Amino acid sequence: MNLSATNSPFNDEQAQLINQALSTLSNDQKLWLSGYLTAHLQDGTATQAPASSAAATQAPAAPTQQQAVEPRKVTVLFGSESGNAQWVAELLESKLKENDFDATLTEMDQYKTKDLKNVEDLLIVTSTHGEGDPPDNALSFYEFLYGRKAPKLEGARFSVLALGDQSYEFFCQTGKDFDARLEELGADRILPRVDCDIDFEELANEWIENIINELGDQEVKQVVQEAQDAPVEDASGPIYSRTFPYEAEVLENINLTGRGSDKEVRHLELSLEGYGDDYAPGDSINILPENDPELVDEIIDMQDWVAEKDITVNTQGDKMSLEEALTSYFEITKLTKPLIESAAQLFDNEDLLDRASDSEWVKDYIYGRDLIDLLNDFPTESLQPNQLHQVLRKIPARSYSISSSHKANEDEVHITVCAVRYEAHNRKRSGVCSVQLAERVEPGDKLKVYLKKNPNFKFPFDENTPVIMIGPGTGIAPFRSVLQEREELDLTGNTWLFFGNPHFTTDFLYQTEIQDWLKSGVLEKVDLAFSRDQEEKRYVQHLIDENSAEFYEWLRNGAAIYVCGDEKHMAKDVHQAIIHVLEKEGGLSEEESEEYLSELKKEKRYQRDVY
Repeated sequence: MNLSATNSPFNDEQAQLINQALSTLSNDQKLWLSGYLTAHLQDGTATQAPASSAAATQAPAAPTQQQAVEPRKVTVLFGSESGNAQWVAELLESKLKENDFDATLTEMDQYKTKDLKNVEDLLIVTSTHGEGDPPDNALSFYEFLYGRKAPKLEGARFSVLALGDQSYEFFCQTGKDFDARLEELGADRILPRVDCDIDFEELANEWIENIINELGDQEVKQVVQEAQDAPVEDASGPIYSRTFPYEAEVLENINLTGRGSDKEVRHLELSLEGYGDDYAPGDSINILPENDPELVDEIIDMQDWVAEKDITVNTQGDKMSLEEALTSYFEITKLTKPLIESAAQLFDNEDLLDRASDSEWVKDYIYGRDLIDLLNDFPTESLQPNQLHQVLRKIPARSYSISSSHKANEDEVHITVCAVRYEAHNRKRSGVCSVQLAERVEPGDKLKVYLKKNPNFKFPFDENTPVIMIGPGTGIAPFRSVLQEREELDLTGNTWLFFGNPHFTTDFLYQTEIQDWLKSGVLEKVDLAFSRDQEEKRYVQHLIDENSAEFYEWLRNGAAIYVCGDEKHMAKDVHQAIIHVLEKEGGLSEEESEEYLSELKKEKRYQRDVY
């Protein structure tokens, strides 16, 4: 709230002094002052506010009929798969507490649903997983909220921040569902839902700032700043981020697969000397990639643009050359529904304008196509380089599971990357970052990177907790990190690895290290599935079925299960294989088996890093 001479009985100087004073006060101080002034107005006496805490004890208290209202309690709940939503929720909680709000932060699957009926102000931060599904740690709360036991929430207030990716059909669907359901249950919105694309930081910060303003009915003097937006110097050094990345020197870039393999899997070692922060098994590193120069040149040539010309790349007015913008700023290899909608307005192409209103056509068209396809299929002379930021979004960072232990490699980080190459719509395609790493990066080159914590994929490091690791292909990466860490800690036994790939001779990633860990006891047991080495294909889920009795015994002994790799096929098949183990060995029904695994997730004994 800002006092001005136009809407108050105060002159400009008085209004300025009052505003300056109010900006320094907490909510509790403002409530006390309100009661203090009201009391003296009722007494008809002149007042002077005490200048110190000692004087405050002498000040008359507000009358009983004007007692200050207790501040409402703020409940922050988050559902997070990769850690982004958790990071935003933690930032929100810290900013609320800085502004003297009574705020509590809880992971959704740890929240006591019986407390929901008493909630006052509820703030939800959630991502969306897969095809519009809630994250694993939000599923139980989501089901409760949509179930018959969900309480009426009249008198409660809420707001939702949703994280998602516009390239998916069900963009921010979980956030949309929470928002709609809370309204159905009678709660009032504090602010409308905010849906964030993969470049979420700016919108998230704005939402946090607006929430604090709305809840406190006050003007926040200092703009909420996202901790990753700028270098923050402290005793441990700068905090690196997308907007302030670390330039990591490439130390090694090795092809792990043998001659004749259908895959190309690269092992990269990057220097983190002077980074100032460490990482743990399960964490990731984000790389800011560059688009293929051939694609960039093709776009510039087909539009007859000038590569060296400076263009505006965002609404803030930042500028760079067209070539640089298409190389490292804009995403040009993926189409989204919002992109098609924007292009329809700017391309001056009637065919595109007609088709863009057909959601089914848009959904079908964007799959597997890129900006070059769009420009070929719907030629335009009206699109100008300075308008690209109205059509294209920022190129997203690529996240790779770390395949090294910080204890074993203090100034390095290792990643395991499969080069993605395929053909679609009569053109050869390639993964933006994976093929950059495979073809255009050599030792001595620099990559822009920053570490990314993953609080939802964390491992126990003790003598007693058995660990089952299921990671075919490059899903082996975090488990190499785990085994390196256990070796450094002199931990042996209680580890079981399931690994698979097409061929033993060409695709057994980290074979020598795995064999050495078996000999030393760091790895107690390994089961391998090389799918193409026999007539009938064998995958890791088949190994689970074949070892069902022992798998069940490990679970009974408190084992934690970790799955890393492909979500659409492998992770679902592995989940179903574990269900079969529980049915066969434990005598559970399918429904009981699902409930069992849900409990394991709540206990952090069933964690997945899938993509």
